[in-house]
Amino acid sequence: MSFNPNAAEWKPSASAASWTPASVIPAPAPAPPAPEPMQEDDGDDIDESDPLWIAVLKVTGGDRLRAKKLIDDPDQLLQYPEVAAVLEAGDMPVEDDWEKAGGEEQLANDMDTKMKVSEEVKPQQPEPVKQASVPAQADAAMTAAEPVELVKEGDPREHLNLVFIGHVDAGKSTLSGNILYLTDNVDKRTIERYEREAKDLNRESWFLAFIMDTNEEERAKGKTVEVGRAYFETDEKRYTILDAPGHKNYVPNMIMGASQADVGILVISARKGEFETGFDRGGQTREHAMLAKTLGVSYLVVVINKMDDPTVQWNKNRFDECVQKLKPFLKGCGYVIKREVKFIPISGLNGANVKDEVEESVCPWWKKSYTKGENNTTARTFISLLDNLVMKDRDAAASLRIPVLDRYMDRGTIAMGKVESGTIRPGMKVVLMPTRNTYKIDAVWANEQPVDAARPGENVLIKIGGGCGIEDVQKGFVVCTTPACRAVDKIICDIALLDLPDNVRVFTAGFSCMFHAHTCEEECNVLKLFETTNNKGKVNKHAPIGMVGMRIKCMIELNRSVPVETFADKPFLGRFTLRTEGKTIAIGKITKLPPKKE
Repeated sequence: MSFNPNAAEWKPSASAASWTPASVIPAPAPAPPAPEPMQEDDGDDIDESDPLWIAVLKVTGGDRLRAKKLIDDPDQLLQYPEVAAVLEAGDMPVEDDWEKAGGEEQLANDMDTKMKVSEEVKPQQPEPVKQASVPAQADAAMTAAEPVELVKEGDPREHLNLVFIGHVDAGKSTLSGNILYLTDNVDKRTIERYEREAKDLNRESWFLAFIMDTNEEERAKGKTVEVGRAYFETDEKRYTILDAPGHKNYVPNMIMGASQADVGILVISARKGEFETGFDRGGQTREHAMLAKTLGVSYLVVVINKMDDPTVQWNKNRFDECVQKLKPFLKGCGYVIKREVKFIPISGLNGANVKDEVEESVCPWWKKSYTKGENNTTARTFISLLDNLVMKDRDAAASLRIPVLDRYMDRGTIAMGKVESGTIRPGMKVVLMPTRNTYKIDAVWANEQPVDAARPGENVLIKIGGGCGIEDVQKGFVVCTTPACRAVDKIICDIALLDLPDNVRVFTAGFSCMFHAHTCEEECNVLKLFETTNNKGKVNKHAPIGMVGMRIKCMIELNRSVPVETFADKPFLGRFTLRTEGKTIAIGKITKLPPKKE
C-alpha cells in the first residue's frame, strides 16, 4: 500500500462504500414482529376458511366471542370430537406445537402466509360460510336445548289404535286392564293395591278396571267417563288402547276416541240378560257398532266376554246365539262380515283366551272352531288375532293430514292427533285448516318419544312454531301440507236416517242437530232435500220429507267453516255423524263440496 506524500488530508474514494470491519459478519435483517393485533383484535381479521375456526364456530352455535375464548383454552377445545378430528388430521397445529416447531419467528411466518391466503380467498368466502353457519347454529341450539337422541323414523313395528266399545258393564275397562297386566305393563304390586281399593268399595271384580279408570268418580260409580289411553306391544305390533265410555250420556266422548281408531273391539257380555239389554233398542251395543263403522274402523273384533260366568260356563250355544244375532245387524251397518268382522270368546277377568288359549278341559269346542276357521278367524287368542290383522290404505307419500284432538302449552304450542295420511317431520311447513295459517313444525313425538318422522297410524304430539299460540289451534282443526284440505260451511251429502227425536216425526229442511266429523263438532241445519230412497230402492226426486230407514241426499249448512274433504278423496275426512238429544240421528258421507273461490 502507498500513500500520497503531497496530500493535505486523507479522504476515502468516492466509489468506496461505508466502512465496516472485515472481521464482523453482517447482521441479519430483524425478524418481523409477531402480529399482536391478530391476537387482541375483535375477530374482524379471523381467517374464516380456517378448518379449526369453522369447527369451533359450529360447536359454539355461531357465537364468535365464545369461539375465540374456546380457542384460547386447548384443554377444553379437545373435549369436542369435531375439533379433535380437525387437529388430528393436521389441518391446524395446537398452540403447544408451534413452540416446538420453531418459536416466534416460525409463528410470524405462518401468520403472514395465512393472511395472504385469507386475502386471496376472502371475496369468495362470505356466502358459503353463511350457508354453513345457519344450519350449524340451528343444530347446536337444538342440541343445547334438548340433548335427546332422536329415534330414526320411530319403531318399525306397525302401530294400531284399538277402541274398546260396547254397552255399560260389558267389561271394557276390565279387559283393557287385564291386557296391560298380561303384557307386563302393570306390576303385581300395583294390582294388589287396586285389589285392596276395590275390596274397600265392595267391588272386588273391579280391580282390573282401576288400571284404566283413574279418577275417583269413575271408580266410585264403576263407569268410564273419559276415553282412557294406554299402550302395550307384542313382538309383531304396537298398540294404543282407547277405552271408550259405554254410557249413552258420554257418547260424544266415545266418538272422539273412535275417530282415532283403526280397529274397533266390540265387547259383548254373554251373561244372561246383559247381552239382550245392550243389544235391544236403546242399548249402546247397536249405536257403538254403527258409530265405529261411520268413524272409519278397518276391522271390528267382537269379543264375547264373561264366558266364565255361572250362567254361561263357556257354553257354545250361548256364544253362537250372540254371534247369530249380531251378524245381520252388523251387515246392516255396512260391515263386510267375512272380511271385516271377527268373533272370539274370552274371559276378561281371568284372562282366558286373551293372551293364552283357554284350557281344553274348560272349553273343548274352541280349538276345533278356530282350526276350521269358523267365526272368520284362525287365531287361537285375542292378542294373536290382533297381530294377524293386515292394515291397508296407509299412504305415507300422500299429503299430510292430522286432525287435531287436543292442544296445550308446554314451552310452546303442542297439538295432539293421529297421522291419517302422509309423513310428518320436524322442520316441515304446514297449513292449519280452516284458518289457512302457515307454521313450521319444531318437534315431533310418537308415544312420547322424539322422532325424526311419523308415518300414518301414529299418535303424535307436534310442537308448532312460527308464532303459533294456543288460541291459533283448536280441537277439530286439521294440520295439512299443500294441497290442503277444504274449509267449507256447506256440504252435499248422502245420509242414512237411523232415528229421530221423540217429538219429531219426519226429517225435513230446517232440521237442526250436531255435526260430528273426525275430531270436530259443529251445529248444523238441513237446507234442502234432493232425493230419498226407501228400503225397497224406490227413488223420490225433490222429496219434501224423509222417514226413518231412508237414504237421503241433502245439503247441510254448518254454523262455522269446518275442514273436510269428499269421501272419495279422503274417506277419513269425508265421513260424519248427525246427533241430537242424546241420539245418533244419521250417518253419512260427503259427496260434493262448494266450488273454490278464486
